[in-house]
Amino acid sequence: MNKVMLSFSGGKDSVLALHRLINNPNYEVSNLLITMSEDYNRSSIHGIRNELIEAQIEALNLPAKKVFLPDPCPNEVYEKAMSDVMNEAIQDGVTHVAFGDINLKDIRDYREKQLEGLPVDVLFPLWDEPTSGLIEEFIQLGYKTAITTLDPNKVPKAFLGRVIDKSLLNELPKDVDPCGENGEFHTFTYDGPLFKQKVDLKLTDKIVKGTYYWYRDFVLS
Repeated sequence: MNKVMLSFSGGKDSVLALHRLINNPNYEVSNLLITMSEDYNRSSIHGIRNELIEAQIEALNLPAKKVFLPDPCPNEVYEKAMSDVMNEAIQDGVTHVAFGDINLKDIRDYREKQLEGLPVDVLFPLWDEPTSGLIEEFIQLGYKTAITTLDPNKVPKAFLGRVIDKSLLNELPKDVDPCGENGEFHTFTYDGPLFKQKVDLKLTDKIVKGTYYWYRDFVLS
């Protein structure tokens, strides 16, 4: 059996990649790889509180490896941390590493280069598929995800905290990718077919304005 470690943000793309892997008899998902900010105790980029990440992991009933990184994180620190976790995964029998990237070739090239020379294969379960079809599949499967982070230069701040459904997709600016593949927004998935229970979220009024992104804070209800 091919044992897979999935790079996991907790957002819609990585959850859809997980869904496909779990439903593929050729693979066994051995664990999720999650990068966290050691300064804020939140997930990298998406800014999700650690307690929500823990609740999501429990709901998905999968083991996870967390890597805590400084913010900002020098490239050599990131690469050392990733090297350490990869060596540990290989010792545990991992044969494949998967990512939820869709069509950003520079990111794919970087990931493949980082794993070059290691005894693992790289998987991209969503690669080069139309993003409109992927988000439609995600919604039809019954997954629920909310926008936690957005670029206010591309997406109006009123979208922060909203659940992605067909109505929201129709309201997005026409130049915004429906999966946010160009960094327009990021999400947190809290319910769906793979979840043994829903992660109960409560949206707070707190909005954090970062250098590039704005964040809407969620807590466990």
